[in-house]
Amino acid sequence: MKRYHDLDLQAELNHSRRSFLNTSASGLGGIALANLLQDDGLMAAPSVNPLEPKCPHFSAKAKNCIFIFMAGAPSQIDLFDPKPKLNELDGQPLPDSLTKNVRFAFIKKETATVMGSKRVFSKHGQSGMEFSDLTPHIATCADDLLMVRSLHSEQFNHHPGQLMMQCGRGVFGLPTMGSWMNYGLGSPSKNLPGYVVLNSGRGSSGGATLWQSGFLPSTYAGVLFRDQGEPVLNLSNPDGLPAHLQRVGLDTLRDVNQQHYERMRDPEIASRIASYELAYRMQTAAPELIDFSSESKATLDAYGVDRADPPNGSRGKAASGNTAQSFSRNCLLARRIVERGVRFVNIIYASWDHHSNIDKEITYNSTVVDQPIAALIKDLKERGLLDETMVVWGSEFGRTPLGENRNGSKVVTGRDHHPFSFSMFMAGGGLKGGQTYGKTDDIGWGIEENPVHINDLHATMLHQFGIDHEKLTYRFQGRDFRLTDVAGKVIPEWIS
Repeated sequence: MKRYHDLDLQAELNHSRRSFLNTSASGLGGIALANLLQDDGLMAAPSVNPLEPKCPHFSAKAKNCIFIFMAGAPSQIDLFDPKPKLNELDGQPLPDSLTKNVRFAFIKKETATVMGSKRVFSKHGQSGMEFSDLTPHIATCADDLLMVRSLHSEQFNHHPGQLMMQCGRGVFGLPTMGSWMNYGLGSPSKNLPGYVVLNSGRGSSGGATLWQSGFLPSTYAGVLFRDQGEPVLNLSNPDGLPAHLQRVGLDTLRDVNQQHYERMRDPEIASRIASYELAYRMQTAAPELIDFSSESKATLDAYGVDRADPPNGSRGKAASGNTAQSFSRNCLLARRIVERGVRFVNIIYASWDHHSNIDKEITYNSTVVDQPIAALIKDLKERGLLDETMVVWGSEFGRTPLGENRNGSKVVTGRDHHPFSFSMFMAGGGLKGGQTYGKTDDIGWGIEENPVHINDLHATMLHQFGIDHEKLTYRFQGRDFRLTDVAGKVIPEWIS
């Protein structure tokens, strides 16, 4: 009987081997199918990946965003919003009715007077969009741009204003726009973070709070990249650590963290697992990213990655090495980054805080950013990427039509902070180009048509990514938070 039992057992084992090798529902076929489904985002991986791509609320037109943040507040009336009346009123005080209940950062309103602009404006493209002589390259993109002249904010100091633009409210501890997008949609990039930050100039007053994840898990925070040298500090292995030994250590660490996650279900543990694995993959992907050897000379020249710092004007508050090369490299890097599936790229350039010496310093800053921004928009368009990549240029607020008279200075050469009306422009991502939206009054003090709050801007941006801004929420301390707080409306006129 034992012999027959052994034969039956052997037959069953042979049958099990055949089933394991041949069926698609289990065995090797099932393993292959599961792997393919995981790659397509249709089946959850055994370990937790917080950046796994997620479905939007509805069909999306945009997949990636490049937000070019001009920290310090450029003067809209010297760049994008011409006001001939200013020159007529130069040196005259404003009526008390305009300034009576207004708070300024530094202006002494009792003795403040209107300051005209030396800039020359002209119309460009079929749309006839107006630009000053400081942005000749960006002006060539006029018919691809949505120019918004009617932004407004409650914040009139830099750090709260920068938080407002990045987080939807001017307070600490909130997630930034890039964090919200990665939380809501995940990221298609497997070897790079979903949210990358590139810095040029002296650095913004907001610092790292402008790419924080706030109360969201830390995996959604921005990762600061450098345009030369080691892309991310401390990414490389220390001398003497072989790659195979690093892999063994990471596997052990992952297993321990995974067990802990299964018990606790703490999202920060999942973030820790994902971060270790992403850092390992980035050791190969990040150095290749900043290697421009595959780019043509024409492309490098268009961005100006090897140009010298502009000799015209004063560097002022933007001084930091070769600022022009750094910003040019960051714009080219941004294109390479979105090509690799990264959801959100934030290029931060500072500073435009021109309380004095505005004519020289705004000339310097504009010369630094004008050429590479135009090159980025044109490059994305030529590669067929602009339709799905939203490019945004903006700041925390604008600058006053009044001259800066801090400390009773008789020589007025700058402008103070102005949150009541300022300009931004956008391109791509399903937005309607060749359009100027909103109108300010004759001196650029207030808004006459189509005011746009920052929460409206965010609501419309999220809409282009297929997200209902009222449904993108995260419960924290007993409340459902969102990027647009309790406000925000989508602006249909912007959408193509």
